[in-house]
Amino acid sequence: MSSIAERIAASGTSNAIELRGVTRYFGALAALTDITMSVRPGERRAVLGSNGAGKTTLLNCITGDFFPTFGTVRFFGEDVTTLPPHERIRRGLRRTYQISLLFSRLSVRDNVYLACRGVSRGRFSFIRTRARDAIMQSVEELIALVHLESVADRLVEELAHGQQRQLEIALALAGAPRFILFDEPAAGLSPAERRDLVAILTALPSHIGYIIIEHDMDVALRVVESVTMMHNGRIFKEGAPHEIQADPEVQELFLGSGHA
Repeated sequence: MSSIAERIAASGTSNAIELRGVTRYFGALAALTDITMSVRPGERRAVLGSNGAGKTTLLNCITGDFFPTFGTVRFFGEDVTTLPPHERIRRGLRRTYQISLLFSRLSVRDNVYLACRGVSRGRFSFIRTRARDAIMQSVEELIALVHLESVADRLVEELAHGQQRQLEIALALAGAPRFILFDEPAAGLSPAERRDLVAILTALPSHIGYIIIEHDMDVALRVVESVTMMHNGRIFKEGAPHEIQADPEVQELFLGSGHA
């Protein structure tokens, strides 16, 4: 059986993301300690916690930006612990970052086109793409999915901050991903932009699972079905959104004792 066929066969019964004993040291500092977590295909999971809890380091270990010091990372049944980020992207993993990584002097449409072209089989072809080609249809569909039709021809540097965050989601959706990691997508957004973000995440195709790390619990808990709370590099609590909101220890540690 070919390696591709083996991955497809394994993915039928596997978790989308599976971490076993993941630990990451920076010198003598343990940023993550013995993280064991499973996320099902299509599941939407929030990873929450205060600054320094280890949330972004966790995402970096999943994407391959950092390798775990100890432990294993599996993606749809395949051990990807030591694979570089581009190999995980080829397998259908995507992410967004806290700091925007966009081509500011290009239009919204051009940014989405480059993302789609970059993960397509014909990415090295010199043949000019035509308006009716499948890749251009995908570009227009992604722009509509993130509510940017009205600014599709605007330069990215002219967009509001919230619109740039929406564009990042479109880029993450390029090439039919199997799973997406969202790194604080609500950071710096106005209340109206937060509402738009919730609508976009809620409307994503149901087969695409994601992990969202976020400081804004009101946003995160509205778009997920499960929650992992982190504290000092360890998993502190896990449960459904309503269970996490009602948990006295969570309220005391993360929300303050006066939270209702």
